[in-house]
Amino acid sequence: MSENKATFGAGCFWGVEARFREIDGVLDTQVGYLGGDFENPSYEDVCSGETGHAEVVQMVYDSEKVSYQALLEVFWEMHDPTSLNRQGPDVGSQYRSAIFYHDEAQRQAAESAKQALQASGRFQRPIVTEISPASTFYRAEEYHQRYLEKKGLSSCAI
Repeated sequence: MSENKATFGAGCFWGVEARFREIDGVLDTQVGYLGGDFENPSYEDVCSGETGHAEVVQMVYDSEKVSYQALLEVFWEMHDPTSLNRQGPDVGSQYRSAIFYHDEAQRQAAESAKQALQASGRFQRPIVTEISPASTFYRAEEYHQRYLEKKGLSSCAI
């Protein structure tokens, strides 16, 4: 088994986590905050929009069962990468579309996938997904972990 880490932001982390947990080869998920400049932020801190963090899902996956490319494809499908700082009813920079890479291969894969998707004509507007190196991941409060699963829900309803 070859364990790797991947981190994505695609709006509210509850639904993002639930979707990635469905994938064979995803071994573990955690929701949290990444990409800001405030140490140990709380949910309330991040929601203020002043910490610079995005709500993210960080996962450990078995690359012998699921490729990073396959995870990228799920990421692109689950949200609108042309929407700046907004997904559905959630508005703010913490809900931005973001890929936080853990190595050069992930950076290259993310950049290539973004360019190919933009060139495909699938979206009329530019893709605004941020692609940045992973920095310190702050695990969200326990009540956010597997939130939908705890509530007996399969997805977020608008």
